Amino acid sequence: MLTEENFFSGSLADLKAARKAVQIPVLRKDFIIDPWQVWEARAAGADSFLLITAILADEQLSELLELGRTLKMEPLVEVHSREELGRAVGAGARVIGVNNRDLRNFDVRLETSLDLIESIPDGCIAVSESGLRTHADLVRLRNAGFDAFLIGEQLMKEAEPAVPLRELIGAVGADRMSHTGA
Repeated sequence: MLTEENFFSGSLADLKAARKAVQIPVLRKDFIIDPWQVWEARAAGADSFLLITAILADEQLSELLELGRTLKMEPLVEVHSREELGRAVGAGARVIGVNNRDLRNFDVRLETSLDLIESIPDGCIAVSESGLRTHADLVRLRNAGFDAFLIGEQLMKEAEPAVPLRELIGAVGADRMSHTGA
């Protein structure tokens, strides 16, 4: 759940409302740079929070990872490059998200995920983020080794976000069943 107010028009109230509405884990998606924000996330009902490697020093990254685990929250650590991936792994990240959006020019390239997947340790959960628009994108990334996907913008643009979400999930579910013989 987006909670950043100035750029994304989100709020902690939105996160609290989401927590009440769903039984699945809730992620606080914000520019987390301070331990207080992690405590806020937990108090608002978040199960996890986003750490963007590009905006954190190594010491901050390690401190926020440790605090999250102390609060029984495993952070999603976002990377954009091989260098950032090395820093995230070095800090002990267990859930690593590859953001396909270049934060300098906002271009989106699925190849970012495909280029980095082989460097994500097997013991980590690999998440592909941004620019995931079709069932074919999800299949391609799943086949490359991604465990999960963070899909936001595509759904936020829709008046009825459940429609494209059902298409993505339904198609993926059907694909999974055809591979398991179910």
